[in-house]
Amino acid sequence: MHYIKSEKYNTPALQAKIMGPNPVKLEEELLLNHRIPDGAVVCDLGSGQGLTSVFLAKEYGFTVYAADLWSDPEENRKFFDAMGLSREQIVPVKADATALPFEKEFFDAVVSTDSYNYFGRDGRYLDEKLLPFVKSGGYIYIAVPGMKKDCHNALPPELLLSWTPEQLDYLHDVGYWREIVGKCQGAEVLSVQEMESNEEVWADWLRQENEYAVGDRKAMEAGGGKYLNFIAIVLRKK
Repeated sequence: MHYIKSEKYNTPALQAKIMGPNPVKLEEELLLNHRIPDGAVVCDLGSGQGLTSVFLAKEYGFTVYAADLWSDPEENRKFFDAMGLSREQIVPVKADATALPFEKEFFDAVVSTDSYNYFGRDGRYLDEKLLPFVKSGGYIYIAVPGMKKDCHNALPPELLLSWTPEQLDYLHDVGYWREIVGKCQGAEVLSVQEMESNEEVWADWLRQENEYAVGDRKAMEAGGGKYLNFIAIVLRKK
C-alpha cells in the first residue's frame, strides 16, 4: 500500500525512535477505514517512545494517552512538546498493560501497535484487564507481529539466527489469534487478518543502526521474512 500519512515521519530523527518494524506504517494500515469517532479519547497501549502516539494525535485528531511500562514519561513529554502537541492533546503515562491506572470506561478506543503479543496472549486478558477501561461500543485496534503459519515444533534455522525459541513464542499465526480473541465474552470480534505490511516495515527497521536492528538482520538476510507477517485484529466492546 501507499503510506500517505506516514511519509512525513520518514526522517532520520523520527525513524531512530522506532523499536521494531516501522510502527507508523503498521498503524496507518491498521486504521484504514477505522470506525473510531472524531475527537475520541484513545489509549496508545504499548506506546514505546511515543512516535505512534504523535501519529494518532496529529493525523487523526484523537486525544491520546501514551501508555507504556518501559519508556520514560518525562522524555516522552519532551518529545511531544517538540512535536508541537499540548498536554491536552497527548498525555504520557507509565503503565503496566495488565494493571492500567485509568478510570473505568475512560477510553473511546484502544490502539496497540507491535506490543499486544507481549501481554495479550492470555485468553482472559481482554475481559479482565482491558475492556473495563473501554466505553460500551468502543473499539480496539491491534497490530501484532506474527507467523504465516505456526511452526514452533520445527523452527526454521533462518529465524534462529536472530531469535531464541522463547522469543519466537511471542509470534503466532492468524488462527492462533482468532482463537485467543474469540474467547472474549465482552467484545465482538470484527476481523482477524493478515496485513499487507511486512517487507516494507521490516526494511525501515533493518536500516537502523541500533543493536536490536543489527541483530535482526541475520535472520532477515537469510530469508527468515518468508515465515513472518503482521496481523490486524479489530474488536468492538458490547
